[in-house]
Amino acid sequence: MHGYRADKVFHVLREPARAATEARRVLRPGGRIVLLGQDWDAIMIDSADPVLTRTIVQARADLLNTPRAGRRYRGLLLAGGFADVTVEAHTSVFTDSAMLSLLVRIAESACAGGAVDRDRADEWLAEQRRRAEAGRFLVAVPFFVASATA
Repeated sequence: MHGYRADKVFHVLREPARAATEARRVLRPGGRIVLLGQDWDAIMIDSADPVLTRTIVQARADLLNTPRAGRRYRGLLLAGGFADVTVEAHTSVFTDSAMLSLLVRIAESACAGGAVDRDRADEWLAEQRRRAEAGRFLVAVPFFVASATA
């Protein structure tokens, strides 16, 4: 195989190191691997209550198998026997209300997991809706892109 790409996959894997090792096995010498994924634990949301926001974000991240897989790409590739490993971080910034649906899902996850109660989550979401209506909404999601050679 000449190339391998995993786009927003490694955060759902229980054992991303096994996936990297398998990718190395199936790639021919000189083949390229590219991994892309967000860091669910590092999502940044502007809020009047940063402690609650951090609790909500981390509660959602903790529901994933490896929410911080992106920051581990370099180590996974090196441990998997790859060479010429490069890693870049890019942050997507969202300021329009279209991203409110993501925040609703994140808050719902935090409630379902017991990290925050319904009233606090609803107050937090109401603040985010007010921010969106006032043009003050901001969500930033860091993405890691890693590549290497087999």
